[in-house]
Amino acid sequence: MPIAIALHVLASVIWVGGMFFAWMVLRPVAAGLLEPPARLALWRGVFAGFFPWVWASVGVLLVTGLWMLFAVFGGMAGARWHIHLMLLLGLAMMAIFLHLWFAPYRRLCRAVDAADWPEGGRQLGQIRRMIGLNLILGLVTVAIASGGRYM
Repeated sequence: MPIAIALHVLASVIWVGGMFFAWMVLRPVAAGLLEPPARLALWRGVFAGFFPWVWASVGVLLVTGLWMLFAVFGGMAGARWHIHLMLLLGLAMMAIFLHLWFAPYRRLCRAVDAADWPEGGRQLGQIRRMIGLNLILGLVTVAIASGGRYM
């Protein structure tokens, strides 16, 4: 069980921490310093490097979360409210990421390849909003994970 817990926490730190850095640090600096072509190319490269880590995190979170759910609680019936809420929020975050990956991220890549900067900007804006939503959900999930059992 300690391995499952450690992997679960590491995967969540990688995903939520990466979103926090991108939203709170990289985004404002890139927007203030770079013109749209350079900014869009930067984000395409950042996402190309970060999204494989998100895919790995999603897989690890699903496997370790379900492993702990059944090993510790014997399934959903034995889990307290905060476990149910963590699962729900995690699945919502994964669904948002899947949509982001298969729709606006793909369109962003095509727009950058075609030097279609207005379309790239629209797609980056959509990605930004989805990452912002996922960041909020992720931070709430971390708060629930760390304090839920004490409520």
